[in-house]
Amino acid sequence: MGSVLNAVQDGSPSFFVWAMQDPLNAPLAKVQIIKAWRVGDETFEQVFDVHCADSTIDPETQRCGDNGASVNPSDCRWSTDRGDSEAKVLWRDPGYDASHDAFYYAHVVQNPTCRWTTYDSLRLGVEPPSDVPALVTEMAWSSPIWLSVRASN
Repeated sequence: MGSVLNAVQDGSPSFFVWAMQDPLNAPLAKVQIIKAWRVGDETFEQVFDVHCADSTIDPETQRCGDNGASVNPSDCRWSTDRGDSEAKVLWRDPGYDASHDAFYYAHVVQNPTCRWTTYDSLRLGVEPPSDVPALVTEMAWSSPIWLSVRASN
């Protein structure tokens, strides 16, 4: 579960993320770290892709490229040659400022799969609803870890 830690005064915090694919579902596409912080009354947020399946992280945008995963909505089979069954990554915040309260959480993104309405439509032999997407990208996230300037004083 989440926690509040003292702000790191020398260096920046490191986070280790280890995620595994549900054996009955599609592979993992990427792992992200979401950072939010306050400066005065203003709040900021930044998303870092820290692990990419079948692509690399762009050093300027900190984002993964498309890994080429696909799913066939006519039978809901997803590509098995794209994505990872497991992701392990150690990430250090490149823009850490110990004078700001901040929190971080991990976000794991799965390759696309059929939405439940698409599965149901296939099982019932009816057209899928047109008012919702046929595919989804499932996600999981960790509890937040807070770094507090006040806690370290």
